[in-house]
Amino acid sequence: MLANEHDITQALISGIDNASAAEKNISELLTHIFKHAAPHKAVVVFDTRCELASALTQAYRHCLPDAHFVDFDKHTPDAVLAVLAGLEASDLVVLIQSTNFRLEAFRIRVELFKRGLKVIEHPHLSRMVGVEVGYYIDALAYDPVYFRGVGERLKAIINQAQSGCIDSGGNEFPEARLMIGSAFESAKLNVGDYSEMQNIGGQFPIGEVFTEARDLEAVNGRVRIFAFGDTQYRVNRPDNPITLIVERGQVVATEDSTPQFDAVLANIRADEQVVWLREIGFGLNRAFSRDRAVSDIGSYERMCGVHLSLGAKHGVYGKPNFKRGDGKYHIDVFAVTERVTLDEQVVYLDGAWCVGLE
Repeated sequence: MLANEHDITQALISGIDNASAAEKNISELLTHIFKHAAPHKAVVVFDTRCELASALTQAYRHCLPDAHFVDFDKHTPDAVLAVLAGLEASDLVVLIQSTNFRLEAFRIRVELFKRGLKVIEHPHLSRMVGVEVGYYIDALAYDPVYFRGVGERLKAIINQAQSGCIDSGGNEFPEARLMIGSAFESAKLNVGDYSEMQNIGGQFPIGEVFTEARDLEAVNGRVRIFAFGDTQYRVNRPDNPITLIVERGQVVATEDSTPQFDAVLANIRADEQVVWLREIGFGLNRAFSRDRAVSDIGSYERMCGVHLSLGAKHGVYGKPNFKRGDGKYHIDVFAVTERVTLDEQVVYLDGAWCVGLE
């Protein structure tokens, strides 16, 4: 009985801590990123099907007391769209989704952006339970000096670099080096600075700089991964890292694989014949790490470290031999990251980015 009482007490304390952190972090997002203020309106479309969705909804009620709140499960899609139709450019829409709202044929965020609306999207929240609720809320914290400073500096270095190396083995596995023998595509930022972008907002949490090799076939070597997106779009963390063997930009073999990862590779090969390695993502969000993981792949890809994508699909960077729309797969995998170098400069070491805050 005492153990149960202790567990209940700890859960109550955790809930209070999460609520306080959610209010603080969301207030910072609204202030520093979105600069939301009267006379602009706000609409929050939410559901209460999971703990995290309920926690975020309460936090937005605190931070946006004048907003129009719409319970998705108590209104028809047409009724929800009618509320959104009353907004004007630079108004704010928040989407708090235990799964993913289906309001019309197209992705609702894209349609809202076309109208000049600011959008904060929190999808697939039901995938995160227990301690992951707190991890997700922590990841909403926004430090503009860190995110923008590190992000801009990394982008500048990437855009000048002619080669790179991802060391995923350290001294224990010295052969685990992924060599990028090519310049990089122009790096893209997701750091909460929309001043030079057409659209304001997107999926949260944020914190990422991404690119890919300009010459995909110039990527060779071995990389150890500790997690990957499985066939259910969840983060799968095997007991031991899996080694990918990459030749001319393609995964040609693995070591220490699992049936779940084999299924991912088999799906890609069935539809695309080969497994290309495309995106090179530098995650900046320090609330997520190898030990502090959440189950939703779209959230966890902001993890502080390196993620890569498997499959031919990448809508941002066109390539001569890739027709837009041909690729079906873009599967995130997360590298054990001991060190990252661009040309001769070390940009990641000891679990942190070491640029941008000098």
